[in-house]
Amino acid sequence: MLTLITVVLLFFSSSASLSNSAPYTPTDYILLNCGASSNTTSDDGRNWDGDADYKYSSSSSKSSSFTSKASYQEPSVTEVPYMTARIFHGKFTYKFPVSSGPKFLRLYFYPNEYPDLDITTSFFSVTANNYTLLDNFSAYLVAFSPPQAFIIKEFVITVSNNQMLNVTFTPSPNSFAFVNGIEVVSMPSNLYTGQTYGFLRLVDTKYFFELDNTTALETAYRLNVGGKDVLNIEDSGMFRTWYQDGDYIFGAAFGVTSHNQPNATIKYPQATPAYTAPEVVYKTSRTMGPTASINLNYNLSWLFTVDSGFYYLVRLHFCENDLQYVNQRVFNIFINNHTAEEAMDVIALSNGNGIPIYKDYVVLVSQSDKDLWVALHPQTSDKPEFYDAILNGLEIFKLNKPDGSLAVPNPQAEPVRTSPMLQQKHSKKKRKFLTQTKVIIGATLGSIVSLILIFSFIFCQRKHLLLKTESLNRGKVSPFLEGIRCKKFSLADILTATNNFDDTLIVGRGGFGNVYKGHIFQGTQYEVAVAIKRLNSKSHQGENEFWAEIEMLSQLRYVNLVSLIGYCNENHEMILVYDYMVNGTLRDHLYNNDNIPLQWKQRLRICIGGARGLDYLHSGAVHRIIHRDVKTTNILLDETWQAKVSDFGLSKMGPVVMTNVPITTMVKGTFGYMDPEYFRRLQLTEKSDVYSFGVVLFEVLCARPAVDISLEDDQIGLAGWALKCIENETIEQIIDPYLKGKIAPECLRVFAEIAKTCLHEVGVERPKMSDVVGMLEFALELQETAEAKQTAEVGDAIQSQTIDKVV
Repeated sequence: MLTLITVVLLFFSSSASLSNSAPYTPTDYILLNCGASSNTTSDDGRNWDGDADYKYSSSSSKSSSFTSKASYQEPSVTEVPYMTARIFHGKFTYKFPVSSGPKFLRLYFYPNEYPDLDITTSFFSVTANNYTLLDNFSAYLVAFSPPQAFIIKEFVITVSNNQMLNVTFTPSPNSFAFVNGIEVVSMPSNLYTGQTYGFLRLVDTKYFFELDNTTALETAYRLNVGGKDVLNIEDSGMFRTWYQDGDYIFGAAFGVTSHNQPNATIKYPQATPAYTAPEVVYKTSRTMGPTASINLNYNLSWLFTVDSGFYYLVRLHFCENDLQYVNQRVFNIFINNHTAEEAMDVIALSNGNGIPIYKDYVVLVSQSDKDLWVALHPQTSDKPEFYDAILNGLEIFKLNKPDGSLAVPNPQAEPVRTSPMLQQKHSKKKRKFLTQTKVIIGATLGSIVSLILIFSFIFCQRKHLLLKTESLNRGKVSPFLEGIRCKKFSLADILTATNNFDDTLIVGRGGFGNVYKGHIFQGTQYEVAVAIKRLNSKSHQGENEFWAEIEMLSQLRYVNLVSLIGYCNENHEMILVYDYMVNGTLRDHLYNNDNIPLQWKQRLRICIGGARGLDYLHSGAVHRIIHRDVKTTNILLDETWQAKVSDFGLSKMGPVVMTNVPITTMVKGTFGYMDPEYFRRLQLTEKSDVYSFGVVLFEVLCARPAVDISLEDDQIGLAGWALKCIENETIEQIIDPYLKGKIAPECLRVFAEIAKTCLHEVGVERPKMSDVVGMLEFALELQETAEAKQTAEVGDAIQSQTIDKVV
């Protein structure tokens, strides 16, 4: 249990004597492949016991469980321990005979299809001794937030003397529980809890926590800052996994990474044993960079989404491998915008170069918040040699509530419970279709809450920008932005252009904010109309996208891309100024509006223009660019109905043009248009844009939204429904009624085939955008040829009738 007490802070100096102790060897090490009938070996070389003999189970619970095998295997999922499961229809307890002391308890879940089971109806609780780890838990819902094919839950539980580690699964009423794997690994008694001086200051208060051995923890994040992933078998004896930190950097400033330094010698002191973290964590780091003037104007920040209403243990790992002396690098540490540490000097605290240390802090995340920030900023009052900061590793743990609970509600997403992906497959043909559509439809609905959360903590992956948004808001501009091909407007210019943001001039609204029609005054004449997009100060979406779009569009000039005229960054206003597109968005002319429907050839030409814009991004620009949010509202139309791709706030830019090389990144985009392969595997390629464009093509053909929850379950997702209609040869039945009888049959067949191939489940089998352009141009030729033939036939008929009358 946690005890919140006020005490006098006890400062003490631990021995600085260096230790060459080896990594930890666990006393208890149990790997259980649940549902397996025999022992197996996982891809990482570890040996897992099958649980068919009930070696670790409660004898009274045998009749309440059975084994099952997952119906299919995702590419990112290993055979062991995920493909077999034990299913529970009643309360079931695993009893592990272990030594006393703290243990890592890892639970493995693969929310897949299992024969005769509907995974969407699986809700259950898990307890370990006196702690509630999960309550009414749905692995199916949790797998959408953030998107993941499998789930690993890691806990720290302390086992008392003469006590078993009892892990109990209890299905919710009319439901069932399941688990694929269980791992139990003992750990040093004072690694995270129960330390001799276990009093930790609660950040931004005068209070202290006593973090004793009655505290249970759940691992939220474990990062190798500035380095690569560290696999569990590369850990210092406890099989922890350390992930890269790049996806959690907030703002445009990534700082400078120091990759693994093989010549660095790590000298573990007595206060930081060798098992604290593997050497590679202390040999890699992230710093702010060499330029003091830049460093003083931003914070090196990480942003994490966490469960609200809990206390968290934040552990920061440090090791100076380059500097030698005190007062060379001194910095402040902020957690959740509060000062956690002033004047942090790693050399002074560690007593030397290459000596690792860590600092622990406890912070409360209130019920109204879901974010946890860690930020570093140079300290200036001591006038250090370098105005810089450093971090090597980071761990964040959720701490149990006074009632012993670590559980939180499931994400509030409503799955499609009667979705075809969860029905039994009775034919080979149906199996193929369901394989294609199960993620498409599931992702569109199940990911709604996930995407809202994702949009609420935006990770801008723009390494060229050197200054964080906070400093730029003060009017300071990154060196990268100097000389860009767009103008910096004053706020006075913008107010004049929009009549002080007159609501009558609003022509669009979005997550970023309102879009106004305005006129930019130059000299004594008003220039052409412009679109002015103003960041909503309450928006969590646009701050990073603002600078990403400036960076992207300032380098691009192409007929099928929207042109950025300039920007304004003044008095906390963040505003983008574009060429005004008279005819609005493509979606404005498809459905839910009073506009005259577009003719079919007009739609084809717009699709060709949009495809050309994407092709330019993928292969025509200096840098390879993946748009990542292709949809009908991001295709704008000028006065000649020329299509222009817009909104580059989520785009990813690579250093060179390399076709279809994956970029590992957090999922961002719009549900309904999202590539299911990217959604599952977090691997982004140009083919992700191709998939989204395939949805756009069907949207153009059918004049309906990509997602319409008012329809029947199998029709909610346009992508899945259109593919089914193509398979059943009923595509004519779902096209826009306005177009019926106006599309040449041969053109329709080619167009439908283009859209279908764009939606191929496997990205590498989708066409390139250049091929899409060519096929659409061919479809247009077929339509024009058919219309010319029809016109000629009508002309011949009229001429024939005229001759008959004359005769």
